[in-house]
Formats: sequence, structure tokens, C-alpha cells
Amino acid sequence: MGTREGALARAAAFFDGGGFRDLLAGLVAIPSTAQEPGFEKELDRYLAEAIRPWLARMGFEVSIHPNPLPGFGPILTAARIEDPARPTVLLYGHGDTVRGLDEQWREGLSPWRLTEEEGRWYGRGSADNKGQHALNLAALEAVLAERGGRLGCNVKLVLEMAEERGSRGLREFVAARREALAADVLIASDGPRVDPAVPTIATGTRGTWHCDLVVALREGGVHSGHWGGLTTDPAIRLAHALASIVDARGRILVRDWLPRNGVPAAVRAVLEGCPVGGGEGAATIDEGWGEPGLTPAEKIYGWNSFIVLAMLSGRPENPVNAVAPDARAHCQIRYTVDTDPEGFAPALRRHLDAQGFGDVRVENPFVRMPASRTAPDHPWVRWAQESMQRSLAKRVQIIPNSSGGLPGDVFVDHLGVPLVWVPHSYNGCKQHGPDEHLLVGPAREGILAFAGLWWDLGEGGTPPRR
Repeated sequence: MGTREGALARAAAFFDGGGFRDLLAGLVAIPSTAQEPGFEKELDRYLAEAIRPWLARMGFEVSIHPNPLPGFGPILTAARIEDPARPTVLLYGHGDTVRGLDEQWREGLSPWRLTEEEGRWYGRGSADNKGQHALNLAALEAVLAERGGRLGCNVKLVLEMAEERGSRGLREFVAARREALAADVLIASDGPRVDPAVPTIATGTRGTWHCDLVVALREGGVHSGHWGGLTTDPAIRLAHALASIVDARGRILVRDWLPRNGVPAAVRAVLEGCPVGGGEGAATIDEGWGEPGLTPAEKIYGWNSFIVLAMLSGRPENPVNAVAPDARAHCQIRYTVDTDPEGFAPALRRHLDAQGFGDVRVENPFVRMPASRTAPDHPWVRWAQESMQRSLAKRVQIIPNSSGGLPGDVFVDHLGVPLVWVPHSYNGCKQHGPDEHLLVGPAREGILAFAGLWWDLGEGGTPPRR
């Protein structure tokens, strides 16, 4: 007869004894980057050699499928069904990573070798997302051991290998397997906590919309001495166009891009007192940047932001004395479900025309990852919050959506599940750059939180089934 305390103790012992560190080291050692050619076999190896045997030992039926879209990584599904009458949880994760950037890591570190230093585990994928889904599965294993091989609920898993390429193919894959993947709730982990010391539940993610702004005036550059001051400079035109889109303090001036009724009351309520940043991330919060009158939490979790991801005119690496023929900026809007991205391009076109920038073209508009949100007071969200607070003996912050992007919309649209994202990382983890790392302290809390969640799922008292 196992106990909840016994399950948490097992998870803690595995973590504190080095078992999880060694497990993560093996996962990090597989260079499963989805953003570099030549590593396709490593995407397959991660699922076939690292994940499938582990899941099989826990009683899952496991399948590995080709991606519906050619050229993108495979997708693993697994199911452990004890009783169809009991709740079914859908887990999600991704085993692919961004580029290794080997030469950019500081001395003594390597992207494909786990290194422990001062409470941090360095390695590519340690935070995004190998460490996060591995914590959840290790917690599940501890609960199974405490209950003598039974869980008391059902678990399904989707583990993809193309998230760092926009989760291409995942929507088609899930749509074709609605029945096989049907569940009562998605409980999974990715992204950062609001603060390293604050356990967090996010009920969705902001979406990402992209476009290019282009000023193209001639076939080639013209001599800056002969023509400078006489011919239009496309870089200056583009700079002024951008300045008409946001002011000098980052406030969006294209007001049709924003939630029409401001931050929704339910979102504002759940974000009251919510911290942002912490650790290294606090240094990058600039007071007064963005929408006036909003708290930092409302700006990042309840509002939209406009970012210039890249700008180019001429040849910065080798300037010549010429007025460039064109200028280009790749731009992004991070948006919540309170705005419709279908209106972004038309609103931008109207704005540029009204401001006298008819020569600035809007090209290649697209949504890379749609926004999603489950109501922050949804019964499954509150149930998970109570379970985590019981396990960790501390407050758990709920946010309406994380600041980054995840494919939660796929599971909402095709499976109709509420979203409970429980991030184990923090926003200073450097997940898309060199020196990516996972903080040991929050990771330990993560395995305990999930051990408690798995235990409570098997005890009854969960929200009514759909």
C-alpha cells in the first residue's frame, strides 16, 4: 500500500542520488538538432534508442511515425491505458533542439555534454525540452513503483521532433488521430516559470505572426557622392516606417493590432501580483518600455508586442559608397488569443498608407504558431494548482499564457482538451543560444510536483470527465 509521501520520496531520492542527472546526460549526448542538415538520424535515434525502451519498461505501447510533411522529424506516440473509465492525461514534449552553436559556448562547456556548475546543468536541450519532459516521465516512474506497477489513470504521450521548426506536421498528425489521442486534459512542460523561485502553470501561449517590410527602389546602388541627397534612401524610408509602427518607447501605434477591450478582466485578475523575470532575466526588463499603464506581467502575458527580428540594407560587413537599392526588415508580433491575426496584415497596410508609406511593401505575412488559452479558472487548472501547492508547500502562480510559443492550439482545435503547462525552466536559461542550462533547484521541484500530480490523478477527485 503506497502513499503520496512515499511517491514524492522516491522521486526525490532518484533526483538527489544522481539518477536524473545521469538520465539527462544521456539525452543531451544525442545531438538531435532539427535546424542543421546531417542530423536526421539523431532525431530518429533519440526516439528509438532513448525514449521508446524507457516507455516500454513503464508499460506503454509505443509507436514511432514519419512526419506527415516530408523533410521534418518523426513523431512518437505512446499510450498506457489501465481503465477507460478513469481520467486520461495527454503528455507532450519535443526531443529536437535548435542548432548546437558549438563554437559559441564558453570554455569548458559543450552543447552535447551535460556539465554541472553551481546549481546548473549545461547542455543543449537541458531546458528546451529534453530535461522538461524527462522530469515528467521520471516522476511517473516513481509513482508506478510506489503503487506497485499501477497508476490509477491513463496516460498518452506525443513527442515530436520538429518543434524547433514550427511543429510542422504536428497539426496534420493530430488531426488524423483524434480518437487515438483523445484525452481529458493536456498536462505538459515547456517554457519558463514567471520567476525561478515561483512554480507556475500557464494555460496557453502567445502566438507568433511574421512579415517582411520591404522598400525596393532600384535595381542597384548608386554612387553616394553623386546621388546622395538627391535620391531616396530606402533604409531611411524603412526606419521612418518602423517608427510610425511603434514609438521610441516600444508602444504599438497600430492600435488595430491590440485587444479591443484591453487586458480582459479575468486575465488582469490572475496576473495581479505576478512577478516577472528574476535571476538573470531581471536585467533585461526596461522600465517604461512597451504599453503605458500595464504591469510587466500584463505586458508579457496579456498584451501584444512588436519586434524587429532582423534589418538589412546594403552590405554591413563590407560597406560601399552607395545609396542602397533596397532595405528589408523581418518583423514579428507576439499576440494573445484576444486578437485575430487575420487582421494584422490589412491593418498594417492601412496604417502605412495613412502615414504616407505606400512605397513600403508588406510581404510574406504568416502565422508561425497560433495563440491558445484555456480559462485560468478552469477546473483542471485549479485542480493542478492545488495538487502542486500540496506537494511543494508554496504558492503556484497561474498565468493565462506563457510569453513564448507552443503548439497548444493543435490540441485544443483537434482534441478539445484544456491546457495545463507546468514549466520547469526560467527565462534566463539561454535556451536558443550558447550555454543553455537547467537550474537544479526548479528541476527538483518539477519532479516532485509531477509525482504529486500523477499520484492525485489516480486517487479520484479530479474534475468531471467530458
